[in-house]
Amino acid sequence: MAVAMSSTCPGLYCGRMIVNESVEGECGVCPRGERANLQKVCERCNGSPDLYDWLYLGFMAMLPLVLHWFFIEWYSGKKSSSALLQHITAMLECSVSAVVTLMVTEPVGVLSIRSCRVQMLSDWYTMLYNPSPDYVNTLHCTQEAVYPLYTIVLIYYAFCLVLMMLLRPLLVKKIACGLGKSDRFKSIYAALYFFPILTVLQAVGGGLLYYAFPYIILVLSLVTLAVYMSASEIQSFKNLVAKKKRLVVLFSHWLLHAYGIVSISRLDNLQHDLPLLALVPGPALFYIATAKFTEPSRILSEGGNGH
Repeated sequence: MAVAMSSTCPGLYCGRMIVNESVEGECGVCPRGERANLQKVCERCNGSPDLYDWLYLGFMAMLPLVLHWFFIEWYSGKKSSSALLQHITAMLECSVSAVVTLMVTEPVGVLSIRSCRVQMLSDWYTMLYNPSPDYVNTLHCTQEAVYPLYTIVLIYYAFCLVLMMLLRPLLVKKIACGLGKSDRFKSIYAALYFFPILTVLQAVGGGLLYYAFPYIILVLSLVTLAVYMSASEIQSFKNLVAKKKRLVVLFSHWLLHAYGIVSISRLDNLQHDLPLLALVPGPALFYIATAKFTEPSRILSEGGNGH
């Protein structure tokens, strides 16, 4: 009888709570950490995130770190010796923030989380699916159906921001003596801009990013690698290995390529998916092999000779 009553709950995410092993109460929003099952009963989420969920969280965690590194490199100047220490500090900030975020998420005190399974895109936007049974009054059942994938990223960004404000200004003030007073804090000012942007991005587009992030990683890593190799005028293996920094950038992009490939394939079938990782060096090798044919000066000279 309880199940029959609970099946009358309207909407995708409304449910009744279980009290003393019986379904009671009006249809409404489920408590945090629970979601309505097929019988429209609020059920506690005791599952663990799968590989794809962890890869998504890893992607969202990488975004502030990559942006930190970009702006530190951009504003530190070519001759500044402080850039490396700032890079390490940024990684430390993000790493500690990630660990603390996992520790404060249920179950508290351990580096693991319980989660609700993501079933469809609408799970990320439950506020758009509040039903109106009588077409007049709205039954508000907005909840985190993808618990905790939505809020854990926002909590992580908050910890990143707090740690950055505690550590980085003191560090930069002590070590960035080679820069002017207005330049030394610019990488911190940049973070004060991109953290709100990342927060809005997660709040509004979290569900879209969840499904699109593997392709975003692949496209952006390919584009940025091509732009970097072009700007650095790398046209041969000799140019590539001339500086250690170029190899670091190359291997970093290869890791991103591999991350994107693993995220797309999800390693469901290891025998078929692992060989795809052999494609990782492909774009860089293709660029070096074809760069000499697309050299602008050569094209212009051949065009001039043709005339």
